[in-house]
Amino acid sequence: MEFEIEEPGKSFENLNVWKRSCRLAVSVYQALGNFPDRSLKDQMTRAVVSIASNIAEGHERNSPKDFIRFLRIAKGSTGELKTQLYIAQAIGYLGKEACDPLAQECREISAMIQGLIRSIPTDKPKASDKTHILQQL
Repeated sequence: MEFEIEEPGKSFENLNVWKRSCRLAVSVYQALGNFPDRSLKDQMTRAVVSIASNIAEGHERNSPKDFIRFLRIAKGSTGELKTQLYIAQAIGYLGKEACDPLAQECREISAMIQGLIRSIPTDKPKASDKTHILQQL
């Protein structure tokens, strides 16, 4: 599945982690089509939609600090969804063949989010930068 990108340049739609999060949301909705527990289904769909939504919202804030904060929320939602998938499998509402690929995708998206967090420059100087600055004085 591809998403139409209306604006050129740097936008959240260009982020592979956002695209994968959207595809994960579609996959979860499909897997939960006839899910018998409405409450758990609602929790799972909220968690999966939260992943891509927080990536987009954080990116749109145009602040590295805010983006990182929203990425951490998105990463937390991957753990929330993974937990709910395991519970759904344990109580027999979701088969292993459906659960395992979704849980694996959560792990991979979580790792991608963590990598993105690490790649965002922040205004705080690193300890090595402080040492270098002090040596120049």
